[in-house]
Amino acid sequence: MAHELEMVNGVAQMAYVGEKPWHGLGVEVPENTSASDMMALTGLDWQVKEVDTFIEWEGQKVVTNKKALVRDIDGHILTHIGENWKPVQNSEAFDFFHDFVEAGDMHMNTAGSLKDGRIIWALAKVNESFELFGGKDRVDSYLLFSNPHEYGKCIDIRFTPIRVVCNNTLTLSLGSATKNAVRINHRREFDADEVKQTMGIASSKMSKYKEMAEHLTQFRYNDTTLDEYLMTMFGTKTSKKGETEPQLTRTGNHVKELMDTQPGAEFGEGTWWQVYNAATYYYDHLAGRSADTRLDSAWFGANQKNKVKALEKALEFAV
Repeated sequence: MAHELEMVNGVAQMAYVGEKPWHGLGVEVPENTSASDMMALTGLDWQVKEVDTFIEWEGQKVVTNKKALVRDIDGHILTHIGENWKPVQNSEAFDFFHDFVEAGDMHMNTAGSLKDGRIIWALAKVNESFELFGGKDRVDSYLLFSNPHEYGKCIDIRFTPIRVVCNNTLTLSLGSATKNAVRINHRREFDADEVKQTMGIASSKMSKYKEMAEHLTQFRYNDTTLDEYLMTMFGTKTSKKGETEPQLTRTGNHVKELMDTQPGAEFGEGTWWQVYNAATYYYDHLAGRSADTRLDSAWFGANQKNKVKALEKALEFAV
């Protein structure tokens, strides 16, 4: 996989515990490394500064009511904000996540930067997993934490199960069904205690996901239901001689090929677990122009929603 991992002062903006993930880049750190140490080792211990912006008018600099959020180590502009926007420094965010990790049954696993420093993220591995097919297909539990330096976006914490055999991910809310995720608005002071009170326990999400995974392994698809699923996920409509006809897109045909070529295809062959993982494998590892944009979309953007839809539709068909 090609990489677009951000480099600052010659340091890859990612640290990891254990095997090298995704790009094969980053700084390897011991398993007991704290979030703050991981942040320092990857060069993420920079701060954001609020800088007034202005326009030039008739030779004069006129200050606007907007500010630029600037990275202090190199002057890189991350975003433009209003007067009421309250940025959360990386140190604040990582200190909270470190406290949360220490309080729970988990440890820091990976941390890094996306979109030229606009999203700072960390993964903590929860000591909880489940296995399918006699222990050959394992799914581990993680919490994904992000601190975006983008106007309109908030600190975000989500439950993220990862299928070990292929590194397929799924990010799910830790809040109620009406919330997209547990978040903190930048327009007020960062309050770690408030977040801790609203987070709930990720193990309940893991148990639910295990039930869904086991359900998908128990039901088999046929040619007709598989085509219907792929059309639901990757179909389009084309006009021919005034008539509209459904047609499977190139992506849909690619996912169909991935059914047999994806890592772990031998586990659950012929079941909806195989179908669902072919879709998530595409979104996690093949969609997009670069690894940076792919990971951003798979965790925080359109493909995060697409993967949730892939799971929901697979469950509908697995009857």
